[in-house]
Amino acid sequence: MSVTESQIYAVARDLVSEARAAHLTCGCAESCTGGLVSGAITAVPGSSEVMRGAVVSYAIAIKESVLGVSRAVLDDPALGAVSEPCALQMSEGACRVLGCDVSVSVTGIAGPGGEEPGKPVGTVWFGLCAGGQSRAERCLFDGGRDEVRRAAVLHALGLMREGIAKLSLDK
Repeated sequence: MSVTESQIYAVARDLVSEARAAHLTCGCAESCTGGLVSGAITAVPGSSEVMRGAVVSYAIAIKESVLGVSRAVLDDPALGAVSEPCALQMSEGACRVLGCDVSVSVTGIAGPGGEEPGKPVGTVWFGLCAGGQSRAERCLFDGGRDEVRRAAVLHALGLMREGIAKLSLDK
């Protein structure tokens, strides 16, 4: 199933509404989506009430210097930038740097090149940090670069909504 811009906007609109109602702030750390997650959120009128900012950490050096992803993770051939620990550290770094309640990170291989052993094109790791608790998950999306990126945006927005809902219940 191909993700549409209208689907992305609808989820972003709901996210902004839910964050506003819960008095929570949001942020993003993006790599393969290149700012599309934060762009989807800020396309919603009134998003400035909840959106703190984003770090587009396309380069490894930015993942390390701005978000605090460890050199040990980035240099490990079994891990690297497309891994669970990288996604976790990116989302935690976004909360720290942006001072937000909920953050999502996205790091993956959108294609058409970049495939690595065990990491085919379409492999995307997500991190969610909400209220100081973090988790990560991996998805494998089908399609070309645009389809992978749109699917990753939609998934990231859904994760942020989960984080908002969890913190809303904890209040």
